Amino acid sequence: MEKLIFNTEIKASKEKIWKVLWDDETYRKWTSAFCEGSYAESNWNEGDKIYFLGPGGTGMNSLIETKIPNEYMAFKHLGEIKDFKEVPPNEETEKWSGSMETYRLTQKGDVVDLHVEVDVIEKHIDYFKDAFPKAVELIKELSEK
Repeated sequence: MEKLIFNTEIKASKEKIWKVLWDDETYRKWTSAFCEGSYAESNWNEGDKIYFLGPGGTGMNSLIETKIPNEYMAFKHLGEIKDFKEVPPNEETEKWSGSMETYRLTQKGDVVDLHVEVDVIEKHIDYFKDAFPKAVELIKELSEK
């Protein structure tokens, strides 16, 4: 597993960036960089499950491990979803189950640093190295509007 790190400075308030990150309408816009039609199902409370889904009902089920509003969100990825249902653990999901994805907002003068870290297995590294910068750029654009 490799940890990928993505950073950008955004000229917007932490509150606005947080809204862009996690409000359904803008979440769908920036996650389109990964898969058109991506969305999340969750009540967005720390300790609760979250389902990251594509339009065909495939995706991941995860846990919101830590949530500090306007500052930090950490997801622990648990397993796969197919046909809108959790798939029992298998050899493939065990390679990445427990991997983390975190988002941190830090005020730096008149800008906010968005710092994203994601644990990725080798076969997905190139995909995320391509898609994540596009997603981060969309977050920046949406936040600076």
